[in-house]
Amino acid sequence: MAASQSPPLGAHRALPNGTLPLAEIQRILTSPFCDDATFAALREDPRASVAALLLSAQRRHLRLEKDLARRSTMLAIEQELLAAGCVRIAGVDEAGIGPLAGPIVAAAVILGDAAEIVGIDDSKRLTEKRRESLAIEIRERATCFAIGIANIHEIDEFNVYHAGLLAMRRAVEGLAQQPDHVLVDARRIPDLGMAQSAYVRGDSRSLSIAAASILAKTHRDALMVELDRAHPGYGLAKHKGYGTAEHQAALRQLGASPAHRTSYQAVQELIAGAPRHAD
Repeated sequence: MAASQSPPLGAHRALPNGTLPLAEIQRILTSPFCDDATFAALREDPRASVAALLLSAQRRHLRLEKDLARRSTMLAIEQELLAAGCVRIAGVDEAGIGPLAGPIVAAAVILGDAAEIVGIDDSKRLTEKRRESLAIEIRERATCFAIGIANIHEIDEFNVYHAGLLAMRRAVEGLAQQPDHVLVDARRIPDLGMAQSAYVRGDSRSLSIAAASILAKTHRDALMVELDRAHPGYGLAKHKGYGTAEHQAALRQLGASPAHRTSYQAVQELIAGAPRHAD
């Protein structure tokens, strides 16, 4: 652990046998004043409960170090652009290309101070709970962010690939500040009118794109919960529109709802012979 100034262990309130209460040890281990000397002194405590607290603190410290190293790597692209004079760098990503139902949602974000948030990563690597927590932090601390949506009719009209590009362009154009450069996951956005770079697996290579992936995924998941209320019986809140066995069975039984992408061959095959859904 990094060295820092800390009060000696003797300055803390000790029990009659000279050991510290567990609550006090927990406070010390989460304090910025917990240095190597304090950590070493706590190892002398013979209690198994203290050993468990120390092990947990070590693991937490290692996770933090690992995240700091990963975050530094994921900021390499942004640092290169900053050195070239770009100040406002936006990451862009979308969610919802693969499902059979629901819109495509894209997010654009200029991180600013949000680059310091611990744990930002490709949304696919995160649990739902962690994504939700990070999304709140990103929205609160980012310089600005915006959401762009391509609806069901646009997906059916333009095809899912071009609808995804449309959603991403809408997200970038919705930013309160115009970016000096835009970082996009995997592809370039046509008719954007500003400098951009595309990176394959960008959501695992750029912190800005990863943050956008989190915002896009959490926003789309929330929309799918709303669509589930409007169109019950398909399980949209659970599988978010993806073609799970449960979803396919519901399509065969109920037919397509207004939330479904009826231009998809898979949807057409599933609903063949099913009762026509009332719009």
